[in-house]
This record gives sequence, structure tokens and C-alpha cells, in this order.
Amino acid sequence: MASTLNSKVIVVLGGTGGIGSQLCRDLREAGARLVIAGHHQDKVDHLCRELDAKGFQLDATDAVQVDDCFDFAMRECDRIDGAVNCVGSVFLKPAHRTNPDDYHRVVALNLDTAFFTVRSATSRMQNEGGSIVLVSSAAAQIGLANHESIAAAKAGIIGLTKAAAASYAKRGIRVNCVAPGLVETPASEQITASEKTKQYSLDMHPLGRIGKAEDVASAITWLLDGHNDWVTGQVLGVDGGLGMLKAHT
Repeated sequence: MASTLNSKVIVVLGGTGGIGSQLCRDLREAGARLVIAGHHQDKVDHLCRELDAKGFQLDATDAVQVDDCFDFAMRECDRIDGAVNCVGSVFLKPAHRTNPDDYHRVVALNLDTAFFTVRSATSRMQNEGGSIVLVSSAAAQIGLANHESIAAAKAGIIGLTKAAAASYAKRGIRVNCVAPGLVETPASEQITASEKTKQYSLDMHPLGRIGKAEDVASAITWLLDGHNDWVTGQVLGVDGGLGMLKAHT
């Protein structure tokens, strides 16, 4: 079945990261028109040249800059059919070793950026509908040691997803999220660079491997596709079974 994404306008925040850049490539291959937003102008420019996309540099923790990004997309493309927030971070410390500044930074990068994406996207999709996809984590669904701050922020994204899906369903706006396990990207190098911690993580995933950016990008693409327009308010685990299963050792 052919994708419905051809010529659709998709705004991707965090589009230059490991998952975000793979997602942009997948969406472009499906024929989507892209607005790629990221923190580093040089990375945004490079990816936009590769994919013939529009680019926007921003700090996604700033609500005004997120609004400006979506206004830019409307000016350049006349409409917005989909929005994805891939902005986030990896932070692993127990609560007693997490200082308030680190905690607030984790919440800002993960939960605040997701909320600002929903806020800006929905206000510009009111008449035509659309699809919004956020990125949570398996850590929000299963208790993992040393994940207190990131689990709190990612659990907030699940709550945001469900509430926004309920609020905007009658306007034809679908809101879903993916919940990955550990994915091998530049953001997770602090874990995967050590053979000891990498093996520990492998053992936690019942399917016996760490995720790839392609795994998560393909799930997000599926949620954006109009063939799946009866799907909203869902948390799609893309985690090798981590969030729901106990690995056999």
C-alpha cells in the first residue's frame, strides 16, 4: 500500500539528531515536504541541502521560538500536515545525585519541547487536521534504576499525548507517541561506548539487541501515514520488549 505522505508538509523538531535525521530521510523518500528544525544551524543547513528541505534554527525549549518555527512553516509551505518532536536527552543518575539544574534541563529538553510542539502545531492544524508524534521512552513504563529525572519527563509526554489526543480528536488531529528502548545514536554514546554498560543494556532487552534509529523512525512514519488515521492517543513501544517483558537470563 502506497504511503499517503507524498507532498504532505511535516515539521520535524530535533531533525538533525540520530533518530530525527533518519526520520527526515525516510519521510523525504516517501515524498513528504519537510521543515527541519534544530539547534545547530550548520547541521540544519547540511541536512536541508541533502533533502531539499526548508530549515529553521531554534532552541526548542523556548515557546516563542517554537511558535516562530511553525509560523515559518506556514509561510513557506501554506499548511502543516504533521509535526514530530525528536528533541530530547539521555540522563542517568539517581535522584539524590541529580542537582536541580540538571533536573530542570532534562524536563525542559524532553517535556517542555513536547508540550510546545503540541501547543504550536494544534493551533495551526485547527481547520485541516493532522498528525503529531512525540517521543517518550520505555523508561516511563517500567522502573529502571538511575532513570528518575528522565523517566519523570518521559512519563509526562505519555500523559500529554493522551490528553491532547482527547482534546483535538474532534478537529481531526491525531496525537501519538513512540516509547523507544536504548537506541544507538550519538546521544546514547555515554552508554554504548562502554562494553560493560552496553552488555548490561543488551541483557535488559528481551530481543537481545539495542535499537537502531531506523527502528524508531519507521514507527513514527507509520503513525504519520494517513492510512492509520484511526490511531490516536497511543503509546507505541519500539523497545525490543524492554517496556513490557522480563528478559530471560
